[in-house]
Amino acid sequence: MDLHSPYTTEEAIAIEKEFTRVKEKCYLDHAGTTLYAESQIQAACEKLAQNLYCNPHTSRTTEDLLDQVRYRVLRHFNTRSSEYSLIFTSGTTASLKIVAECYDFDPEGAFVYLKDSHTSVLGMREIVGTERIYPIERKQLLKQIEFDGRSSNEHSSLVVFPAQCNFNGVKYPLELIQKIQTDGIEGYGKEQFRVCLDAASFVSTSFLDLSKYQPDFVCLSFYKVFGYPTGLGALLVHRSATNLLNKKYYGGGTVKIAMSGRNFHVKRDSLAERFEDGTIAFTSIIALLQGFETLERLVPSSAGLRSIERISQQTFHLGRYCFQRLKALRHSNGTEVVRLYHDSEFSDRRLQGGIVNFNILHEDGTFVGFAEVSYMASIHNIVLRTGCFCNPGACQRLLELTDDDILKQFDAGHVCGDANDLIDGQPTGSVRVSFGYMTRKEDIDRLIEMIEKCYIRKSLANGLTRAQIVSNYKTHDQPRLKMICLFPIKSCGAFKVTTRWPLSHKGLKHDREFVIVDENGVAVTQKKLTEMCLIRPRIDLNNNEMILSHPSMDDFVLDFTSLSDVDDTQQVKLCQTKVCQDNIQAIDCGDEVADWISVALQTSGLRLLKQSDEEVRTFQKSEKEISLSNQAQFLLINQTSVRWLAEKVPDWDELHEEPALESLVDRFRGNLIVETSNAMEECDWKQVTIGVMEFGVDGPCSRCQMICIDQGSGIKTTEPLRTIAREFKGKMRFGVYLSHVGMLRDGSDEQWLYCNCTVQGLVA
Repeated sequence: MDLHSPYTTEEAIAIEKEFTRVKEKCYLDHAGTTLYAESQIQAACEKLAQNLYCNPHTSRTTEDLLDQVRYRVLRHFNTRSSEYSLIFTSGTTASLKIVAECYDFDPEGAFVYLKDSHTSVLGMREIVGTERIYPIERKQLLKQIEFDGRSSNEHSSLVVFPAQCNFNGVKYPLELIQKIQTDGIEGYGKEQFRVCLDAASFVSTSFLDLSKYQPDFVCLSFYKVFGYPTGLGALLVHRSATNLLNKKYYGGGTVKIAMSGRNFHVKRDSLAERFEDGTIAFTSIIALLQGFETLERLVPSSAGLRSIERISQQTFHLGRYCFQRLKALRHSNGTEVVRLYHDSEFSDRRLQGGIVNFNILHEDGTFVGFAEVSYMASIHNIVLRTGCFCNPGACQRLLELTDDDILKQFDAGHVCGDANDLIDGQPTGSVRVSFGYMTRKEDIDRLIEMIEKCYIRKSLANGLTRAQIVSNYKTHDQPRLKMICLFPIKSCGAFKVTTRWPLSHKGLKHDREFVIVDENGVAVTQKKLTEMCLIRPRIDLNNNEMILSHPSMDDFVLDFTSLSDVDDTQQVKLCQTKVCQDNIQAIDCGDEVADWISVALQTSGLRLLKQSDEEVRTFQKSEKEISLSNQAQFLLINQTSVRWLAEKVPDWDELHEEPALESLVDRFRGNLIVETSNAMEECDWKQVTIGVMEFGVDGPCSRCQMICIDQGSGIKTTEPLRTIAREFKGKMRFGVYLSHVGMLRDGSDEQWLYCNCTVQGLVA
């Protein structure tokens, strides 16, 4: 299964130099967005810096330049302005929306759409100007190639389908376009159908020849082709369909005359001028020229093939190589490792694009959840996409889910875009990898190595699994609180307490009170900088200060009193991560500690922020006030459960030996470390008493890839996440969230937690 690249050695080297920023990352989500070349961005910036681009309503020069871009786009699709009008939009979705809103259906006209379409096509159903709305199955659409009919002008109907499915990359024969325009669709009488082609996925790596195939409407997004600029697309309208779009709204620049006192206006003559309301994104549009120039320079025309046709060759070969390697993977018992969701066998690039879609299977045939695969890929610095990719029809068909299955999953709490990947053992989505002109064979090899390493289980030499030969752990008569851990700086190392620690109305006093943000004000976590675990804050309650330690730095002392009296100029807005989803009012802790942290983490521009005392965040489930923690006031981890989990891990091949129990416990970043007689008994608790303090259970903690970071070194491993997913059937949960029962008053001497006190968990 060797891969012969269509590129020359010189071309491959030149392309690789354009994407040095990828570094150790393996990027396999080009169907989401492809990557922009570094010289492309530099050229675009130079154009902006060296030229004065005025509003095109002001400057004829800018207007002429935009016309040049229109010409260049049409030439890319082998057509011209006499055949197609080009309307700039914000993307494919906006283009489809224009067609849906403005297409002038006859009274009996029909709207027909392929079921395996993007959600943006499904959304057209809500606003099209007809009540005759029909989905069409893939097989029925393909049969139209053989349908021998003859349409008339009885009704003006519209059919929408993709040139390439964004779910699995299967291409639809473009001969369908003229066939449907001429003969209509079987089962719809002699209605005349116009064709709207969703070309977003197709044109990213394939050549759409509009001189040969002429749909009435073509919808596309440019970031799929060039990576930059985003938020820019186009609607191409064939000259024969120009009068079929009846636009009601008009904005600035789209009319010849408009009167404010009378409802009178006259729209402009050209289609683009009538539809491009207001001031279009002219600087972004101009940047398309650098996109075309870069693409044609890096992958020049050769042997009679255009640049985009050579890119199509490359991405197809990569897709076939990936498809064949995945298909060949086998567990030790001979069962398949991967379930592929495809309508082609990658035999012909006219039928298939550079997208591979699959799910991973355990050796017993059960599914691995796509969320787990996503976490594992992240640990291995592989960027891929999971879910249904905004194509519910293709997802349902290829995963063989009935309508009842879909509704059952929804009733169980699954919604589009969440990590609820397995319900009753059935997958709710899949894994997608996709390729661009800069993808390398080595990127696919890394993906295969990750799957082999994480999901093809190894056995010990004597044939026994490690769990079968590990000795039983010691049991304890009375559950106890072994340790208290607080994390003064979110995502940094733990401050461990073995005596006692005060509580506050937000949880443990000073827990997750600080956060590190980058130069854009975005919170930084170990998912981005694993070395954050090496910063170890300590709290000195007597001196009211925090001491920061790092193996390569002298300690830094932050005096809390210096942060208590600040004016409004020191208040800053914190753009929080998706984990918390909140904008937090915070206090900047100053330049000295910012410099110390930046040096320690070898990342410039970092700042340390403290949550304002006036800031109120609550966890919705318990309605309790929390600090900068993800969900709850406390996270309880059972040391006995961690020991049990360690016995289930087949091997720790990244570390060459099993980590110590304390090191494993540290990975789960719990606040309250307890030890019980039985593993996992905390999962059944509804209420917990620790000493004299009562806590309510807010639910299980959903784990992510951070538990795969060794907190003593910052080294990433694949365990214990994959073992958690295997043992709990794809539910990546470990530990339970708690909140204090009743109100707490800061500073009360009576409200302390004491280590070694008894723990009692109530089931009911």
